[in-house]
Amino acid sequence: MKTAVLALDQGTTSSRAIVFDGAGAIRASAQQEFRQIFPRAGWVEHDPREIWTTQLATARRALAEAGLSAADIAAVGIANQRETTVVWDRATGAPIHNAIVWQDRRTAGFCELLRRDGHAEAMRRATGLVIDAYFSGSKLRWILDRVPGARDRARRGELAFGTIDSWLLWNLTGGAVHATDPGNASRTMLFNLGAGAWDDAMLALLDIPREVLPEVRASSEVYAETAAGVFDGPIAVAGIAGDQQAALFGQSCFTRGLAKNTYGTGCFMLMHTGEQPAPSAHNLITTVAWRAGGRTEFALEGSVFIGGAVVQWLRDGLGLIKSSREVEALAAGVPDSGGVYLVPAFAGLGAPHWDQFARGTITGITRGTTAGHIARAALEGIAFQVADVLAVMRQDSGLAMDELRVDGGASANDLLMQFQADILQAPVVRPKVIETTALGAAYLAGLAVGFWKNRDEVRRAWQVDRAFEPRMAAAAAAHRRSRWAEALRRARDWEEHSAANAPAGGEDS
Repeated sequence: MKTAVLALDQGTTSSRAIVFDGAGAIRASAQQEFRQIFPRAGWVEHDPREIWTTQLATARRALAEAGLSAADIAAVGIANQRETTVVWDRATGAPIHNAIVWQDRRTAGFCELLRRDGHAEAMRRATGLVIDAYFSGSKLRWILDRVPGARDRARRGELAFGTIDSWLLWNLTGGAVHATDPGNASRTMLFNLGAGAWDDAMLALLDIPREVLPEVRASSEVYAETAAGVFDGPIAVAGIAGDQQAALFGQSCFTRGLAKNTYGTGCFMLMHTGEQPAPSAHNLITTVAWRAGGRTEFALEGSVFIGGAVVQWLRDGLGLIKSSREVEALAAGVPDSGGVYLVPAFAGLGAPHWDQFARGTITGITRGTTAGHIARAALEGIAFQVADVLAVMRQDSGLAMDELRVDGGASANDLLMQFQADILQAPVVRPKVIETTALGAAYLAGLAVGFWKNRDEVRRAWQVDRAFEPRMAAAAAAHRRSRWAEALRRARDWEEHSAANAPAGGEDS
């Protein structure tokens, strides 16, 4: 008898695997970090082989800790870091280049040229996206341009492109399946939202051979069984969703107007908008949420590039804390940020600003500024960015959005969640299971094989852990938002301006 579902949660800094039972409760989990590779300033890479080996190791460890074998598992679901781009040899399965991570900015100049040449509106109409180095298409183009012979090999069908879901699916099935789901496909700048298929005009614009692309299949269906040797027996791989779409599903946001924000390496707010794409007038992304049960559903999304990663920077870059868990206590040691504002634009600014030339800044430092003030300003910087996204999402949707559902690792930080509620002037609701990314992948897979009967069963399993109500006066929140906007202005366009103004031979030349 099948008693559980295995979710693979492949993130930006670590691979995790979680075993969920029929009630949506965690039976066991395992996690392993892998290397972050920084070849140049603004470039971020991963070794795809490390991603696969760490993901497989955590999956096997989670099953062992749960005391389960493949025979006990109804299905495997995949949730993945989105936009991160892998190209590999179909014959050998070997990557031809490191994975280029979603945070990577190496193609910013090319994307700027596309905008200046007037392609932004066509891109938005076809794909729902803004033109930005964040998305996969320009990363794929870069690999095909820079690896000798790659584009010709791609045209001959010798190479495969995929986001991390496709890479994991390929390895799980021993190379039998090269596929993705519409949610991940919609993050590439190559997928037409209206047609639900790869877009010929966008492929031509970016010079991408169709032969390199994965098949687009539903987010909830049986793709294949795992290959011999992966586990101690075959398991159906039956769910795929990008991590943020998976979290939206895991938060039971199944009806128009329900929204969630995930606090991970970045912050990602998605609002369910129904079965028709909803355009944005404020630089939000229109994206596929999932294709399941015979219908495609859509979402509006605002992507903040640096969320929890700023805490990692406090730990690894500045050495202010020894572990990420210490940041709340350090920040709580001061009553407020002491007038300090930290804009964590380490990889540019995402929604709603989309400034790929912005860089991180800290303003308001005095002789009285302490490590506690810096830590508190870092946490508040996360919340301010989320508030910027929610403000324009309300305008685009015309919906009040009376609460924000939250998940991800940093949602366990009570100080951050309370400040988020204060600055939003709206309740912030945290569920009992905050691992909603993995849970959403599990639900999509489990629904495909009948482990869960329907979405109503999933919805009933969602339970509130704590609701954070606003405590800050509205006038005080508005003042803090205005000061944040001023700090944000100082971070804008930094890289572009510094490069233009640097003396010959200087650090920016």
